[in-house]
Amino acid sequence: MTPLRKQMLEDLQLKGYSPATQTSYIGAVKRLAQHYHQSPHQLTDEQLRSYFLYLVREGKVAPQTLKIAANGIRFFFEVTLKKPWPVLQLVSPRREHKLPVVLGREEVRSILRAVRVPVYRVCLQTIYSCGLRISEGVALQVDDIDGERKVLRVRGKGNKERLVPLAQDTLENLRAFWKLHRSKLWLFPARLQPRSPAQCTQAGPMDPKNLRRAFHAALTVSKVNKAACVHSLRHSYATHLLESGVSLRLIQEILGHRSPRTTAIYTHLTAEVHAQLAEPLRELTRGL
Repeated sequence: MTPLRKQMLEDLQLKGYSPATQTSYIGAVKRLAQHYHQSPHQLTDEQLRSYFLYLVREGKVAPQTLKIAANGIRFFFEVTLKKPWPVLQLVSPRREHKLPVVLGREEVRSILRAVRVPVYRVCLQTIYSCGLRISEGVALQVDDIDGERKVLRVRGKGNKERLVPLAQDTLENLRAFWKLHRSKLWLFPARLQPRSPAQCTQAGPMDPKNLRRAFHAALTVSKVNKAACVHSLRHSYATHLLESGVSLRLIQEILGHRSPRTTAIYTHLTAEVHAQLAEPLRELTRGL
């Protein structure tokens, strides 16, 4: 690791950025250096401008990817190098407003039944039944479970903790699965059969990439014809709660959304909304 990369990593850690964000930001600076084949601290303002024009015009990167690149490179120059770069203020990726993919209740069951490996199946079941992000699900620890109160402590974005309700079936599944590995720390350890408890703790939590692969394999087997991903389980959880009459405000708290506007998107996706529109639509289209 170069001294500059080490310094940037330490700066990100001191600022309290999550490990995932640290990796993304350092990767953005690394790609910039590889593009010009020189250390990024030697680059000029014009080179930075040309690089982002390349990403927009020729790289054809997604807005979120461009946003990560801009934020990571800006952090490197303004925080690590303490150099203001006016050109970075020009980079403003357009926002995407895509509706999330929502699975029906039976579709969720079909996909989860198709997951053969226990560690992946139980983790995905927990992600769905608690409305978790994938990063939150794989990082769950044994002490996060409060079996008596039936709640789960979740460490969300920005190291903000929240409590989510834990269904009895989910609690029993977690207890049964834990008996297979008996890790003192991780609920879903990367290594299920260590030679000693210490090795299981050192192995760390499950790799999200492996969980994503398991989900997509199960999606193919289940023949559910939707462009779903692991995060679709979280969207489906919120939509299903809303359909069951749970208040939007409570769902916002459970999901850990800062703004109610973020949660309000699910009001457009419920079966009740479609049911209310069915008769008016029939009237509109009658005789066409």
